Amino acid sequence: MAGDDFSPKSQDAPRLALWRNARLATLKAGDGLGLVEDGAVLVRDGRIAYAGPLSELPEVLCAGVAAVDCKGRWLLPSFIDCHTHLIYGGNRAMEFEMRLAGATYEEIARAGGGIVSSVTATNALGVDQLVEAALPRLDTLIAEGVSTVEIKSGYALTIEGEINMLRAARQLEKIRPVRIVTSWLAAHATPPAYKGRNGDYITDIVIPGLRAAHAEGLVDAVDGFCEGIAFSPAEIARVFDEAKALGLPVKLHAEQLSDLKGATLAASYGALSADHLEYLADEDAAVLAAAGTVAVLLPGAFYTLREKQLPPIKALRQAGASIALATDSNPGTSPLTSLLMTMNMGATLFGLTVEECLAGVTREAARALGLLSETGTLEAGKAADFTLWDIERPAELVYRIGFNPLVQRVWNGRITSASAGASA
Repeated sequence: MAGDDFSPKSQDAPRLALWRNARLATLKAGDGLGLVEDGAVLVRDGRIAYAGPLSELPEVLCAGVAAVDCKGRWLLPSFIDCHTHLIYGGNRAMEFEMRLAGATYEEIARAGGGIVSSVTATNALGVDQLVEAALPRLDTLIAEGVSTVEIKSGYALTIEGEINMLRAARQLEKIRPVRIVTSWLAAHATPPAYKGRNGDYITDIVIPGLRAAHAEGLVDAVDGFCEGIAFSPAEIARVFDEAKALGLPVKLHAEQLSDLKGATLAASYGALSADHLEYLADEDAAVLAAAGTVAVLLPGAFYTLREKQLPPIKALRQAGASIALATDSNPGTSPLTSLLMTMNMGATLFGLTVEECLAGVTREAARALGLLSETGTLEAGKAADFTLWDIERPAELVYRIGFNPLVQRVWNGRITSASAGASA
């Protein structure tokens, strides 16, 4: 095979490239972390052509192939952040101070704070300004090896404002090497003009806005916030019925503050995911598992809000439910832009294992976005999205706090970031 002449700093991906002398964690389903000690990944035209033991890779496939010597470092699928509110205006540091003084999330929301407090700042920005505001947050995620980010609307609460948020999300994908998945979340809160009239807000804003955004090609999925301070299951069902009519998958913020059976509602629609779930009843874990609805856990919000009610991890495990992790990056309840920190929180606060954490930000996160056939594991045929880490064992990625040992990020077969010593 060719020598190590494929510079990690190159912006152009060769048609064929080989990463060799690597330890792999393939994260393939049913195989634990899918560990391979002397592994290799062969990439052809931006797709994985082979991932496994170097000894089983036919030499004929490697003739003349540009190669990267990984020097025994660990190579994993790129991370996926499957639940974010990355686009918004302003910040809510003042709200943070209020919580420190003793106010609860619900008290802040009922006093006009919470989600609604971000609406004015968001609506004051045009698409280009929303993009500019979101870029530092997105770049921080990319710097930790993230290849795919889900971004929701939900901080405008007007038809044009919600659509502008998704326009900005689509724009981010054009200016950064990242895959963006969008969710229509107009059913996030009720604006002051519609106070006490959730049904009218859904009729006037949520549903017609969804139709317009879908017609513009801006919507990949439909989300909602099912909670006492937001929307009832019956109200969410109206939104989901419209999503179904448009052929769009659904997901739901559910059981964060109380058990309204939002998760079982989501499962009845075959939802991709139900997210938060601190108050999910044990018996409802089996409902999620049976529907194939991924339980997306958000320890950043749990931590920021200083919650005490843990999601039912044991019940989810026993039911065989898929568990994913995400940052829930947002200005009020989870100002977090680190999946490495999210994994540490998932382990420390929720008791997840190293395998559950790593699968939760790769394979299961891809499943939560309906992208498992495209990304999330190191398998032939999938997009060549992977990361190279200077660590001794995968557990370091969950164990360390405030430390980023990323050496190289590969997206669609192209190296997009690397440390200075990656090619030596």
